[in-house]
Amino acid sequence: MSRYGPEHRALFESGAAPLYEAAVAEGGLGVDDARVQDGADTHAAFALLLELGLLHLDPEGATYLPEDPSTVQSRVVSPLSQSGSRLLEESSQWARAFGGLAQTWRRAPQNERGGPFTYLRDGAISSYLEALVAEVEDEMLTAQPQAGRDAATLAAAAQRDIAALERGVRIRTLYQHSARRSTITHQYVASVTERGAEVRTLDEFFNRMIVVDRRVAIIPAAEDLTVAIAVREPSVVAYLVDVFERAWGRGRAFTNKDTSLLRDIAVEQRQMTIRMLVEGHADPVSAKRLGVSPRTYAGYVADLKDEYEAETRFQLGYTMGRLGISGTETPDSPGASGPLGAPAGPGSPEGA
Repeated sequence: MSRYGPEHRALFESGAAPLYEAAVAEGGLGVDDARVQDGADTHAAFALLLELGLLHLDPEGATYLPEDPSTVQSRVVSPLSQSGSRLLEESSQWARAFGGLAQTWRRAPQNERGGPFTYLRDGAISSYLEALVAEVEDEMLTAQPQAGRDAATLAAAAQRDIAALERGVRIRTLYQHSARRSTITHQYVASVTERGAEVRTLDEFFNRMIVVDRRVAIIPAAEDLTVAIAVREPSVVAYLVDVFERAWGRGRAFTNKDTSLLRDIAVEQRQMTIRMLVEGHADPVSAKRLGVSPRTYAGYVADLKDEYEAETRFQLGYTMGRLGISGTETPDSPGASGPLGAPAGPGSPEGA
């Protein structure tokens, strides 16, 4: 390692360089020059110039002559560069060594900070997810039930997921049917499915969730989306995976453009709207569970009023009750389909 450190550079910049410039301007420094004598304020700078080889004594021993700096620079800088390269390589090796230990630690539930359940807040959620997804080896299950992810978020997710897919990771994602309305979601789905990911949609399912290698699940803490919980308790993770698999089995392929499928999806959204009305949920709650905006949900309700010739929600509820319509009918049942029609195509303002 070079023996020249920051303190030498500071002395070089503050004292040695000006003294060297004076030597160049004056054609050298005499041995009797006050600036080179012991006890002078500039003596330390003079000694450094001698040590570096920027000054040398002429053959007569009368004058210290300046040397070309380009012939001296390599003697100082090259060892530092080589030392820096060695340090960078060593630091990289240490990082890899600690990375292996970190994975071992994170995979052991009893060692996880805070036990098998870790609370993550605000910015810590995304950084934790990035590290977790970077380590995925076999499988990632994701559920995105609500609308609202913007283009930048989906672009970052696409980049992250494509990297995992190219490592051979299997990715399955569940959206709500309303995701089919979003252009940016269609773009994300196209980019990941062409690399092997699978995407399906449902009328309604459980809350937002990510499961990595069936060993850790990330779920929101109640209704507060600024707080998430990393779950590593094996029995709880297994339960969440089972819930996902049941929902996945009922899902419909996002990439399927069959007309009958789109009609069935429209029927399922209509049935879901009816169930929300029958159960008496407020419009904001109902809209969230369908994954649409309150305005779109109000349009669904208005369509039902027109269909059953009702002027008020009370009349609508009375009519549907008299006809025995509950929103749980099969697609072939009388009253199961109606003028909600096929869902809007990509480009609708609904996000996903």
